[in-house]
Amino acid sequence: MATSIHYNILTSPAKAAAFMFVLLLLHTACKAQLTSTFYKNSCPNALSTIRTSIRNSIAAERRMAASLIRLHFHDCFVQGCDASILLEETPSIESEQTAVPNKDSARGYRVIEKAKSEVEKICPGVVSCADILAVAARDASAYVGGPSWTVMLGRRDSTTASRTLANSELPSFTDGLDRLISRFQSKGLSARDMVALSGSHTLGQAQCVTFRDRIYNNVTIDAGFASTRRRGCPAVGGDSNLAPLDLVTPNSFDNNYFKNLIQRKGLLESDQILFSGGSTDGIVSEYSRSRAAFSSDFASAMIKMGNIEPLTGTAGEIRRICSAVN
Repeated sequence: MATSIHYNILTSPAKAAAFMFVLLLLHTACKAQLTSTFYKNSCPNALSTIRTSIRNSIAAERRMAASLIRLHFHDCFVQGCDASILLEETPSIESEQTAVPNKDSARGYRVIEKAKSEVEKICPGVVSCADILAVAARDASAYVGGPSWTVMLGRRDSTTASRTLANSELPSFTDGLDRLISRFQSKGLSARDMVALSGSHTLGQAQCVTFRDRIYNNVTIDAGFASTRRRGCPAVGGDSNLAPLDLVTPNSFDNNYFKNLIQRKGLLESDQILFSGGSTDGIVSEYSRSRAAFSSDFASAMIKMGNIEPLTGTAGEIRRICSAVN
């Protein structure tokens, strides 16, 4: 009987078209989509409340802007954009916060928790931590002079985290170009997206332990730049000493990061590798000449990154606090 039905559908163009249309509707219904107006009715003041909270936090510490963008990035690369990075250690959860790429370097957890508490006051149990983190990254960029973009909303929060995936899937400061491109491509992001997203390093800082070998042993680095960096990063000790990734305008979201790479002044090896005779040299050169091109591509890449495997519909939950499951 099933064979007969299948045969009739396939041999009738009208029936086949109708059948495919039904399948499409079912697929669309099962795969909830993010939308910029998700909280329009359920929490109309959510975005303005988040924005005010994030701005206050960055006003108190400007470095926090880079930290929030990085936190969103590190969240999305592990299990998708599900706020798993915000979950703290419990007997049943191995927190991503203690993974090597995050330990003693990822920041902003309390800033997101503060924004969540403010939203909970007006709309309890409605807005996810994953969405708050995505909005916070956008607001952080805009507050320090970077691009803004429309954040797609409707993510839900995970009830799990994975330290193992955080250790294996997040980029490392020792990665070569091919490895970096492969990591981003596995998340649906192109090499151009990767270079654009790396431009947020113009706001960031790095620990001495991550660039010591480069400033003492790399012969291709600009000599004056290396000498300057050695003052705050001794050959022995001082592992946690911080240095801005952009020496020129460390507090502004601009394209100086790319100009620095062309001058061989990339602090991390994984930064300089973007301009080292490889396939991304042309993109770096373009961004160094055009802040507008960089800003536009950065915004587009952030939107794409924010769409990595979100939990939607009835998957996951809406946490009451971001650091723990309900």
